[in-house]
Amino acid sequence: MKMNLARDMMNKTDYSLKDIRNIGIIAHIDAGKTTVTERILYYTGKIYKMGEVHDGTATMDWMEQEQERGITITSAATTCHWGSSQINIIDTPGHVDFTAEVERSLRVLDGCVVVLCGVGGIQPQSETVWHQADGHGVPRLTFVNKLDRIGADFFNVIKDMKDKLDANPLVMQIPMGAEEDFRGMVDIVRMKAYIFKKNDLDRSYEETEIPEDFKKVSEEYREHLIEALANTDMDIMEKYVHGQEIPEEDIIMSVKKATIDLQVVPVFCGSALKNIGVQLLMDAVVDYLPNPLEKPAIEANDLRNDQSIEVKTDVDGPFVALAFKTMVDKFVGRLTFVRVYSGKVKKGTFIYNTKSGKKERVDRILKMHANQREEIPCIEAGDIGAVVGLKNTFSGDTLCHLDKQIALESINFPEPVIFQAIEPKTKVDNEKLTEALTKLADEDPSFRVRVNDETGQRIISGMGELHLEVLFNRVMREFGVQAKVGSPHISYRETITKPVESEKKYVKQTGGRGQYGHVVLKIEPTGLGEGFEFVNKIREGRIPREYISSIKNGVEGAMDSGVLAGYRIVDVRVTLLDGSYHEVDSSDVAFKAAGSIALQEGVRRANPVLLEPIMKVEISVPQEYMGDILGDFNSRRGKVLGIEDKGKVHIVKGTVPLAEMFGYATAMRSLTQGRASYNMEPFHHEQLPRSMQDKILTGES
Repeated sequence: MKMNLARDMMNKTDYSLKDIRNIGIIAHIDAGKTTVTERILYYTGKIYKMGEVHDGTATMDWMEQEQERGITITSAATTCHWGSSQINIIDTPGHVDFTAEVERSLRVLDGCVVVLCGVGGIQPQSETVWHQADGHGVPRLTFVNKLDRIGADFFNVIKDMKDKLDANPLVMQIPMGAEEDFRGMVDIVRMKAYIFKKNDLDRSYEETEIPEDFKKVSEEYREHLIEALANTDMDIMEKYVHGQEIPEEDIIMSVKKATIDLQVVPVFCGSALKNIGVQLLMDAVVDYLPNPLEKPAIEANDLRNDQSIEVKTDVDGPFVALAFKTMVDKFVGRLTFVRVYSGKVKKGTFIYNTKSGKKERVDRILKMHANQREEIPCIEAGDIGAVVGLKNTFSGDTLCHLDKQIALESINFPEPVIFQAIEPKTKVDNEKLTEALTKLADEDPSFRVRVNDETGQRIISGMGELHLEVLFNRVMREFGVQAKVGSPHISYRETITKPVESEKKYVKQTGGRGQYGHVVLKIEPTGLGEGFEFVNKIREGRIPREYISSIKNGVEGAMDSGVLAGYRIVDVRVTLLDGSYHEVDSSDVAFKAAGSIALQEGVRRANPVLLEPIMKVEISVPQEYMGDILGDFNSRRGKVLGIEDKGKVHIVKGTVPLAEMFGYATAMRSLTQGRASYNMEPFHHEQLPRSMQDKILTGES
């Protein structure tokens, strides 16, 4: 029997909210998510020829550097249609250096598909993106990809999900065949087998009865499925206990509810490169991931009365949207990607940015397909699109109706861990470099630019060597700036190791009204990674309440520049114990200065130390090179946490200081003749050994 995989695709343009799915494709690097997206676009009729990542022809990897490197660098959005549904897709990067792209995408998505490699299983960045999705409460499906590859093991990936992700995987399909014999899957819900012809691009597949040699395992997993649903659904439980037949529709609805409630993660399988299983995955996206109406209302703050409110998905409600990405398009100028949560906005109208406090005009509204554009008249609640004309809006800003000042929770981005100096080659390029860096920093919140006050150098900082390398290439290619960069440096942190009290009386007389601010602070270390805490224990009447925030602002400002080497101070608790004020001379400026100076002077007496970023590393290495790799890893101050045996390849897991990993890829290739690979992601900060700290502070390192 042949089935139409497009499920009677329709050329409609008006979709109700229940027909919309806003999903992301997230994964570890090389798990195959861009290939999955390419197949989705082909089978939904969005493109008519499949491109390949390894050929540099994938639709969603449209940037020149993405095509050259064979990796996704920036998240790309597109819209396609599957049956009666409109599906907005964001394809995200897998490399840890671009994790900010994943963070802001997950912030606005209703669901996601996590692509896992059938060979590699759960890899470091798989854990990172999974926990990012956990943090945003995003329901997800899992697609175990590359089951045609040598060493692929579907059931080992299921075990990994339980052990490493603490997930509750719900097996919806089991693969038929393995490695080069992988040919299809059994659908556990419908209890049917689906056979795909090898390398067949036809939009059809064959539905058959389950082959005899797969019946037993299929029945076992069908039983597991029903038992899992019985634990979350009383209707299913009742029918299961009484031995009643459970209709397919009931199972689908129960799986969907449990998925949206984050109780289970449905798992599907296939091989995107061999065109197996992607069409059934699209059916699952429609069946099991929520539409905008099925997501809970989001919390917001009504700025007019400073009260917490809920924003529900409602086309007829007041306009509320979140800007989650900005980019410069050479044809239309500055684009702002928005997710609309309530109401609608039309081109030519004015909206209000609650972060900047400014009105913005919507010149045009676009639907994006990677780097291609389609102009539309308006965008409504539940949808994602791009707006042209917003000059003062950045990632994380809330946009709303002029009369409704509502602020959504912003987006938190990771702090940079590496920096380097950049300067123009000629005076002519100086102004162009400033403009280019400003635009790139607007686009990428994890990329920072500052000027060193002592040397006058521009310092750029980001998430890793690749991150800065990509941005430097963009400066030269896209903006035509001739520039040069110095060697990368580590972005250390500073903290303290003992509690102190610090008192500062800021007094300044200028002939007229003076300045007076007096504070007594207790400064003490917190645990590593616990961040900054400000505690007010001032006695009534000692300092007026309106000056407390000024003291806190002064303290926070002083923490941006440490006392050892100018790095940011972290992991301290500052308690305001006492102080005094002058009825005439006291001011916000005076108390801010007093708080700042007291903090700096106190930190100097609190045994300050440097903290260095520690990375979590996973190395895949053939057995014959294990000794060389372990010896080199230990020489880099690495700590081995465990070694897994996966056939002829061993997986070394450990932690290592980022400072020791410069040039590691080249060293690894030399040691293993190019046969080993590694993945690395930020883990935490640890105190730098005193001997190394002294070298850094004296300029020896």
